[in-house]
Amino acid sequence: MKLQDMIQQKKLWRAHMRRVRKLPRDYQIVYHEMQKYIFLIGTVEFERTSNVLSGIVDLLEEGAAAGKDVLDVTGRDVAALCDELVAGVRTYADISQEETDSAVLKAMEKEALREQRRKK
Repeated sequence: MKLQDMIQQKKLWRAHMRRVRKLPRDYQIVYHEMQKYIFLIGTVEFERTSNVLSGIVDLLEEGAAAGKDVLDVTGRDVAALCDELVAGVRTYADISQEETDSAVLKAMEKEALREQRRKK
């Protein structure tokens, strides 16, 4: 990644966090918990994760503007909402699973070749 790209991303992130700080306090708390959850599950696609987080802020801004309680906006199962929002975004767990599956497949193929050689 180029330095200019990193600087641009930092500017975007700061603007994003300014939007979060403008939310009512209870909305900020929920946003930060959602952000923490999304980071903990380990999404690796920066662009898509950034879009998800921006979408969350959009949703919360709309709810706050309408005067709704934050849990009326997100629902009580906030983790489930996060799971829905990041569905299809690759995580470190996905990468680990793919690597494990590949390693098992290679080991099984290697073992099958050994068996074939033994039978000859």
